[in-house]
Amino acid sequence: MVDYLTHFYRKGSPPFRSLSALPDNEALHLMRELYVEGSIMWERFKDPDQYFRARRETERWLREAFVAKGGRPQESYPIYMILGSSRWADRVGDPATLAVTTELRVPLAIFAENDLSFTYPDSMISAWFGRDKPAEYYQPEYHGHVFTLAEIRAIVECKGLPEEGWQTAMPAHLAHYIEAQVWNRAPLLEYARMLEA
Repeated sequence: MVDYLTHFYRKGSPPFRSLSALPDNEALHLMRELYVEGSIMWERFKDPDQYFRARRETERWLREAFVAKGGRPQESYPIYMILGSSRWADRVGDPATLAVTTELRVPLAIFAENDLSFTYPDSMISAWFGRDKPAEYYQPEYHGHVFTLAEIRAIVECKGLPEEGWQTAMPAHLAHYIEAQVWNRAPLLEYARMLEA
């Protein structure tokens, strides 16, 4: 089993922050500043209003589904990460993204079971596919579901990571990884302090 999460964030800014924790007007202003044309990661902020509405809706679904499975979120909104690393992110890493993005690996061991939920792929895509069920991409066993740590471990032990042979029809421009949602920032902040020491 993969024993770490990867967090991508903007160079020069602190890790482990969430736009969703900001008042709407501040979040929308920040998204306009973060937008980078041609960046696979930062171009999602081209239409901040539309993005933020979809994000809020997705986060409500994530939290409700996580709680229904016994999760105990300490935060209103998660911090987003990737389980392990992502060949997809390496493959589509364009100059515009690489110029402004950095990453940090965090051991899974610092979290309790009920601190984490998971989706395949990115939660906004999973929610979209689960809702609209596009025939060419939809996988009913994965899309539109929120997984616990135990559930995702069982999947990865059986199948490996998505880029290690899963039979999927994911289009090349969409994220092809398991997203982790961290619902307790305390272990992250303690880990960041340890790195700085």
